[in-house]
Amino acid sequence: MDIIKNQFFIGFCINFILIYIFCKIPLMTKSGWISAGILGTILWGCLSWQGWMSVVIYLLFGSLVTKIGFKFKKEQGIAEKRGGRRGPENVWGSAATGLFLAIMTKFNAANVVMFKVGFAASFAAKLADTFGSEIGKRFGKDTYLITSLKKVERGTEGGISLEGTLASFLGSIFMAFIMLRLSIISTKYHFIVVVVSGLLATLTESIIGAKFQNKYKLSNELVNAIQTSIASFFAIFALVLYSYFIN
Repeated sequence: MDIIKNQFFIGFCINFILIYIFCKIPLMTKSGWISAGILGTILWGCLSWQGWMSVVIYLLFGSLVTKIGFKFKKEQGIAEKRGGRRGPENVWGSAATGLFLAIMTKFNAANVVMFKVGFAASFAAKLADTFGSEIGKRFGKDTYLITSLKKVERGTEGGISLEGTLASFLGSIFMAFIMLRLSIISTKYHFIVVVVSGLLATLTESIIGAKFQNKYKLSNELVNAIQTSIASFFAIFALVLYSYFIN
């Protein structure tokens, strides 16, 4: 118990010292930085520095890719609000599922591997979504509604492009690689499961955007939470299925 308390205390100190130093960088709003500090503290306490670092890398690359072609996207009226800076709603919409699974590793030791794979898949899906959306809006030549393949304007909910889909795939691969290098996941099978789950969840999120988001007035943050949950479900289901047939 003392070790766990120490991990949370270390996480708290490191996160808020770093936030104090780097909060002037326009990656997040003030409340976004505070949310990131809370998130980082809990992640450090549950998954040590590796879990924390994986999400720092996600936030960094997710924020940076938003800046790609930002002037063009702003002129087109499809740029992220607040100059691409992330607020608390962005932090929790993207990380709530992963955070839940990280916490579960402390309450169910028998299924730690399963929870870690789900954790990795949730962030692979979110980075895939960010890569696909931001790169697709800037470099996508033709955008099609995923449910009908009819040509639509850039930035349309549920719209996909070849360039954006390839970027999503690369984003999922990149995040899975980071999770593997940081030992959140540990096998080639885990890596493949995380990559595929991240991409499938991103495509599913596009279907949700096309069919349900405007109809039911779903916020982007809620859709993000649904997407990451779907990715985790896919990954955990694949892991359980694999274990069943192997055993």
